[in-house]
Amino acid sequence: MMGNMVYHILNRANGRMQIFEKEKDYVAFENILIEAKEKFPMRILAYCIMPNHWHFVLYPKRDNDLSFFMRWLTLTHTQRWLAHRKMVGYGHLYQGRYKSFPVQKDDHFLTLCRYVERNALRAKLVARAEDWRWSSAWVRAHGNEKQLKLLSPWPVPMPNDYTMGLNETYLHEEAVLDDIRGAVQRGKPFGDEVWVQKTVKSLGLESTLNPRGRPRKGT
Repeated sequence: MMGNMVYHILNRANGRMQIFEKEKDYVAFENILIEAKEKFPMRILAYCIMPNHWHFVLYPKRDNDLSFFMRWLTLTHTQRWLAHRKMVGYGHLYQGRYKSFPVQKDDHFLTLCRYVERNALRAKLVARAEDWRWSSAWVRAHGNEKQLKLLSPWPVPMPNDYTMGLNETYLHEEAVLDDIRGAVQRGKPFGDEVWVQKTVKSLGLESTLNPRGRPRKGT
């Protein structure tokens, strides 16, 4: 079942430290990403590499591909990052295992890709989403042949106005952001109610629907 799911993946630096300080840091990670895709046939649909974290939208072909791909990518980047800075034995580069959740292959998928590719724009690092060099939005607009090979076709058609829409806010945007951030924190599937219930059952994710925190007094 996992091999037919699209996933959003997120990981942050340990203590929110800045992993990517200069262009060479981003280039090194991009090269590791290319190597990882050559080793494991992962379909990369969207991504955004930020100074202290990154997002991916991945579409694994087989059940174990996601864990193999992410383990190799994260471990290799950590080892090379520490070795380059002569900090081997320093400790963890990332805060822990990556966070992930499945997404429905419909408008929810488009909403998620938009969320990922707008990261640098929301952080006011660029004036337009496709200007952020370390993202799939930039690759689609300006990438060379090698970079374009990183990206795979989407499972749903890309709207003609998709890129233009990356740079526009829309009604209820904050509510959508809250929904996605909630899915990130809990690993809850992102889709319509019927699909979420079906996916939770098939993947054993029932705990992601349970309320978190202490119950309020009187409940």
